[in-house]
Amino acid sequence: MLKPVTFTPIGVVRTPFSDKVSAPRQPHAAGSAEGTIELVPGLGLEHALSDIEGWDYLWVVFWFHLNEGWRPKVLPPRSSGKRRGVLSTRSPHRPNPIGLSAVRLLAVDGLTLRVGGVDMIDGTPVLDLKPYVPYADAHPHARTGWLTPLAEEPGGGAPVDPEPGFEVAWCARAAEQAAWIEEAHGFALRERVDRVLALGPQPHPYRRIRADGDAMRLAVTSWRVRFRAEGRRIEVLSVATGYREKELVGGEGPELDAHRRFVERFGRG
Repeated sequence: MLKPVTFTPIGVVRTPFSDKVSAPRQPHAAGSAEGTIELVPGLGLEHALSDIEGWDYLWVVFWFHLNEGWRPKVLPPRSSGKRRGVLSTRSPHRPNPIGLSAVRLLAVDGLTLRVGGVDMIDGTPVLDLKPYVPYADAHPHARTGWLTPLAEEPGGGAPVDPEPGFEVAWCARAAEQAAWIEEAHGFALRERVDRVLALGPQPHPYRRIRADGDAMRLAVTSWRVRFRAEGRRIEVLSVATGYREKELVGGEGPELDAHRRFVERFGRG
């Protein structure tokens, strides 16, 4: 039997993503999302960071700290409803919950690294950092296993995602509601909804999508977003509070105040 191995994190990742639902599925889906990697003082890491600012990308080795247990087979978003062996996927539900992401290095300030394209949950422990070396790490024409063979750009460019994203459109009322939430309370609901629904409307573990009459409903934190899908086009119809009436009447706190103001302006939906 192999002996257990123990690691001590060297830092923590700070990102805008508080849970599994809001976090992008991998760095290329994170777009312009930024975060910081805050390394632990007192370990001599100031010297370990010497020369790191010369790299455009870094590999971040991290711990999926919210996982409990693992699954031999999982259901990735791109698997067309078929379960796959976890070691042939990038699912976080692994025998050892270790993650690996390539992020853009934007700036270094002491023990804090500002990075872009983050797909980690806020508070994720960092185990190691390594430079991304293009000639050694990039293999653009490698086979892609169970994924549909990746198409190449005309002229032999880099491969792209094998499945086109879904178009997400917002009706006027839903767009007004999302804009009000962001302006009044600083919560970028529309960005979160677009990111989730661009992967498709089908229910999936952690995506919090369910049927809602003749439409579908997506839960994003305490907000409920109603939408319909036709082909590869998704139309967002409305936004509503996820709190029950008695919770709004009797509860206290800034979040409930935000939902009460929303209901006063738009109704319960």
